[in-house]
Amino acid sequence: MTGTATPPDLGTPHVRLDVADRVATLTLDRPGKLNAVTPEMSAALVRAIQWCDGTDDVRAVVVTGAGDRSFSVGSDIRELDRYATPWEFRNRVDYCDALRAARTPTLAAVNGYALGGGLETALSCDIRLAADTASFGAPEITLGWIGGGGMAAFLSRAAGPGNAALMLLTGDRIDAERALKWHLVSEVVPGAELLDRARALAAVIASRAPVAAETAKINLRGAGNLPEDQALAYERDLQTVCFATEDAAEGRRAFAEKRTPVFRKR
Repeated sequence: MTGTATPPDLGTPHVRLDVADRVATLTLDRPGKLNAVTPEMSAALVRAIQWCDGTDDVRAVVVTGAGDRSFSVGSDIRELDRYATPWEFRNRVDYCDALRAARTPTLAAVNGYALGGGLETALSCDIRLAADTASFGAPEITLGWIGGGGMAAFLSRAAGPGNAALMLLTGDRIDAERALKWHLVSEVVPGAELLDRARALAAVIASRAPVAAETAKINLRGAGNLPEDQALAYERDLQTVCFATEDAAEGRRAFAEKRTPVFRKR
């Protein structure tokens, strides 16, 4: 069986990393606190993501929360006073940065509240699926500040500037159906089916050529940030890199031989 590597010790019981068949499930496991993230959990998330990027035993990552009430409500507000100065707070380890930097494809299985940093966590993943009971919000304004993990940039790209403004300026939540209409999530499924659906989709991605999957992520970022002519040239260059890999040659051979390709990340 593939995907049986032993994950590292993450240093906290509140973040779990499980691997099966090249799909990693990264679980925020603090349900009694709605999976609010402590600094220790943030560091564990960064380590887990970096480990997933460094092993061929992981080709897709599902991020979810323990329990059925909450995906995550973001940083534990009671922990924020641990930062001695605003500058220390500014330079804290940020798990959303790590998620966005991941080469491995990531999927968020949003099983409840995705609020504040929890919403930013979901937005930092490549694909978002939601339980029908999920809800989304950016409540920081109700407490006197704004999100700092990419909230405005990624929420406006996903849901549109007007919808993002509605959420950011009111702090009000939206339900899963509205999130689907606003293209904030790709699918809404019954809560009992969410994790199975996310893992099944991750398994499909994990079966694809991993260099091509990682390059597709880079290409998507370029498409969203570069002028059109530069984005097209960048895509052509990335295609050339992929075409030169052993996996691409294997894909062509498998097509000719009418068999399933065996991709080796080369």
